[in-house]
Amino acid sequence: MTTLSLKKYRRIAVKVGSALLVDRSKGLKRDWLASLADDIGALTEGGAEMLVVSSGAIALGRTILGLGRKALKLEESQAAAAVGQIALAGAWSDALGSHGLKSGQILLTLGDTEERRRYLNARATISTLLKMKAVPVINENDTVATSEIRYGDNDRLAARVATMMGADLLVLLSDIDGLYTAPPALDPKATFIPLVARITPDIEAMAGAAASELSRGGMRTKLDAGKIATAAGTAMIITAGTRQSPLMAIERGERATLFKPSNHPVKGYKTWIAGQLEPAGRLTVDEGAVKALLSGKSLLPAGVKLVSGNFARGDTVAILSPDGREIARGLVAYDAADAVRIAGLKTAEIEAVLGYEARSAMIHRDDLVVSDVDA
Repeated sequence: MTTLSLKKYRRIAVKVGSALLVDRSKGLKRDWLASLADDIGALTEGGAEMLVVSSGAIALGRTILGLGRKALKLEESQAAAAVGQIALAGAWSDALGSHGLKSGQILLTLGDTEERRRYLNARATISTLLKMKAVPVINENDTVATSEIRYGDNDRLAARVATMMGADLLVLLSDIDGLYTAPPALDPKATFIPLVARITPDIEAMAGAAASELSRGGMRTKLDAGKIATAAGTAMIITAGTRQSPLMAIERGERATLFKPSNHPVKGYKTWIAGQLEPAGRLTVDEGAVKALLSGKSLLPAGVKLVSGNFARGDTVAILSPDGREIARGLVAYDAADAVRIAGLKTAEIEAVLGYEARSAMIHRDDLVVSDVDA
């Protein structure tokens, strides 16, 4: 197999999990962090722009506050995050500073990437840091996020950040060295997969669960991240972060799985639509609408068979084929109540039902992103 190289990528986002950064009893793994900073310094020297998505605030705060392994109440987790964020930011600043690199902390909540205006603001801030030759260190704002408004895992957050910033590559440093045909801890016959050309349902079926109580994700969330990243033209690598200098380990040819970017990536405004983590609703369409969408046309009400969810005009909704596969996402032109009323109607019939002259398309093609699916 050809050795993977990070040196050809101009902008790289690296996701670091809690279990890699924090020892349950001793706190921050400073030697490991220093080795990763060495890697980041080397890649920066080679001309790459680097972004870091770092978990670890709650885990680090737990050790500083002596909270042990007990289950934490929401307010205890948020307090731990508040303490941990300061320590974590300082540790990254020191580690990167030893290579002459500046760093800046960015704390995001779900709305910062899902709401268009906040998405643009976050992108502008991170872009400015990169222009100033600083390394953005990004984490979910666990001091204020609750279960209803959180990403839930930093794999998908990393994918959102990578696509928002137009990164060429997303590296997920994990407790496993890549994708296998089954979870290797459960199936000794599982075989390693070095290259994934496209994330298909068969690939998704190989995912397991999280391997550590410090981790919120697992292979499932990594594949979700892969779908977001590759659809926007960002390659993704999953590799073991447990070894020292984990990025240079990729250069040395140690095991890693590469997910190739889509041959037809979405760009610009549509990257934001395609990467929405949770659609506000779902529209199930007929086969005729599927063919129309795959040929680049808008979604008309006539092709909609079922409307579900409580969405407002302008929200992102998923479009499902008759067999339940998601084939597209887009910004819907109608509130849910009106969408239900006009589903299945021809354009000429809409005004009589709604009582006003309305848009002909349920989702206009300019506001629609078709998934990388086979026609």
